[in-house]
Amino acid sequence: MRMVSSSPTGRHLGLGGCQFDEPALTEGACLPYWYHIGMSKQIAVRLPDDLVEFVDEIVNSGTARSRATVVTRALERERRRALAERDARILARSGPDPELAGLAQHAASLPRDLA
Repeated sequence: MRMVSSSPTGRHLGLGGCQFDEPALTEGACLPYWYHIGMSKQIAVRLPDDLVEFVDEIVNSGTARSRATVVTRALERERRRALAERDARILARSGPDPELAGLAQHAASLPRDLA
């Protein structure tokens, strides 16, 4: 994967070596690299009233900047949980790794919000 960079001619390189004069412009199917890592999609989600009130309390308390931030954090946390569950299943099948025993002990001793 190529990153956008400025060339000596002042033109910018996108994915696949496409060149364009402005970082935010595209030519044909060529998109700047930042588009692939920095853009987000807007979706609509229906939530029960009590969850919306909970999200709004978090935003109003200043803990999060927006509803989107609260939802993003929750989904990222759920993704980490799902990956940890998958890893635990793999470890249960393969048995413990003696090289990782010390790391596991250290991680288990950390506060839950840091682990």
